Amino acid sequence: MAGWEDPDVDLLYRVNGWSEQTPEWVSSVLGFMSEYGVIFGLMALGLWTWWTARQRPGSVTAVAGLLWAPLGAVAAYAANYPIRELVERPRPLVDHPDLNVLVEGKGGWSFVSDHSALTMALAVGIFMVNRRWGAVAILLALFQGFGRIYAGVHYPTDVVGGVALGTAVVLLLAPLAMMLLTPLTRAVAASPRGGWLITCPRAEAARARNAERNGEDRGQGGGRPHGDESSPAGSADRPAGGGRSGRGRRGVRARGRGGEGTAGGSAPEKHRDAVV
Repeated sequence: MAGWEDPDVDLLYRVNGWSEQTPEWVSSVLGFMSEYGVIFGLMALGLWTWWTARQRPGSVTAVAGLLWAPLGAVAAYAANYPIRELVERPRPLVDHPDLNVLVEGKGGWSFVSDHSALTMALAVGIFMVNRRWGAVAILLALFQGFGRIYAGVHYPTDVVGGVALGTAVVLLLAPLAMMLLTPLTRAVAASPRGGWLITCPRAEAARARNAERNGEDRGQGGGRPHGDESSPAGSADRPAGGGRSGRGRRGVRARGRGGEGTAGGSAPEKHRDAVV
């Protein structure tokens, strides 16, 4: 057991040692961020993602995915309880009292980190709905894990275990969760009072106007006969053919007039011969 902990303890001392070389206010801020700040930041990021997801065409599924994020975090926390009771790993400060602990009053078992499991579950849930904000959420969760080591309240393997647990719970249970949550969000979207929680009325109205406008444009385009002379495109498609036809018609009329003249001229000649 001691041989397994050696690299873990060495990295813990290296990261926690930086807290003794930084200003006290920096360590206080990092300690607060690792304990509360990142969780609050992920909650705010989740709310913003929900607000933007309401404006998407597939808002019913997107909001169901966001609803799974906090539920998945709770599921990861619940799954961690038997793991902690089974492993029974003490906090680092118990075996290493010379650490610079930034968060006082931390008790209970150390493996795996509850904070890391919670934050990574929230981050992965957001990532499943919105890649851009989900990537930001994952970076925040990783920063929170670093802060737990920096504060001296968790071993590095505690954090790695929490990250893995939160990710696995959210991804593995996502199909079942979406199968249960999507009908719920669809029903809420259809309700007159709670529909705004799932879809944005303005976005829906704008999409309806765009669809109606596109339908009118397609109707006008389909009603115009192909090659219509009133259409610029139709007249441009056959300039050469039209020119030849015009010249041909003019030639026919000219030959007609010439023929009429010839026929009309031959009659007087015959009349004069008859007189003579």
